[in-house]
Amino acid sequence: MNWLYPFTTTEFFFIGLFIALYTLYVWRTFRLARQLNTAAWGVVPKFFLRGSYLTLLIIALLGPSFGEAGEDLMTTGHDTFLLIDISRSMDAGDVVPTRLERVKYDIQLLCDTLPSDRFGLILATNESFVLSPLTADHDALKQFIREVHTSASPTGSTDLCNAIELARQKLTADSTTHQSVRAIVLFSDGENFAPCERSELARLRSFGLSLITVGIGTETGASIKEGRDFVRDDDKQIVRSRLNRTFLQELTRDGRGQYLEADPNGLYVNKLAGIMRSLKGRGIDQHRVAVSTNKYYYFLLAALGLIVLDLIVTIRTFRL
Repeated sequence: MNWLYPFTTTEFFFIGLFIALYTLYVWRTFRLARQLNTAAWGVVPKFFLRGSYLTLLIIALLGPSFGEAGEDLMTTGHDTFLLIDISRSMDAGDVVPTRLERVKYDIQLLCDTLPSDRFGLILATNESFVLSPLTADHDALKQFIREVHTSASPTGSTDLCNAIELARQKLTADSTTHQSVRAIVLFSDGENFAPCERSELARLRSFGLSLITVGIGTETGASIKEGRDFVRDDDKQIVRSRLNRTFLQELTRDGRGQYLEADPNGLYVNKLAGIMRSLKGRGIDQHRVAVSTNKYYYFLLAALGLIVLDLIVTIRTFRL
């Protein structure tokens, strides 16, 4: 038999208190019986009865576990490349403090929500590149994320489909991911400056890859700070960047994936984590474990039965 909780001084205290008080009770009963010139042996059965259900209650509190039930456990690996759009439009402030800063914060929350997953990091620019390969070291990944800025993009424009293709190549070329659930998550406002090969997106499923796009920004949009001024177009008009929801939805439709939209409170992170957990894949480890079952209720029921018996059965203490 195993115990869920250890035997502590608390249990010793109650046992000692019970013995002390009951000893005092028996002593006073026998002293009164001598004064009445009679016997008081009727207290003895009650002592054993009450001592028995006290013992059973203490055993129930300690959580006795015995017997073993077999259970099969399946472990499934999850490998995900996170794609961050670092075009100039991600500096827009329609999402506080900016779109990019919000993405950086939410990705760190995602890592905390999925602590056993491996993540890689790709920065989506006109020439996308891997900032971090797949890693289970989330602390290192967070450090990389904190250093991400739009200034890392040489032109300020973005080729989102190139970033998706780079993630596909990295996931399919890495032999350690072949038995894992593999996914690509793109964080972007949807502003894209290069053509997309829709056929390449359609092939993602054939490689066992799931595509999830997360829209960052609002339809109202915002201007983009540049020093003390704002980014302007060729006509010297202030550029206003807006969320291109339609483009991101088209990407997920072609890739048979899912589209989410970031909310101001970051509640979508839990929904994103739920989607990633639900993705199906092959198990990478299966084993059978023996689980002991807490049987406290047997002892509790027995104690309750003895308490009821104590209340019902009357034993004459004094024989007059």
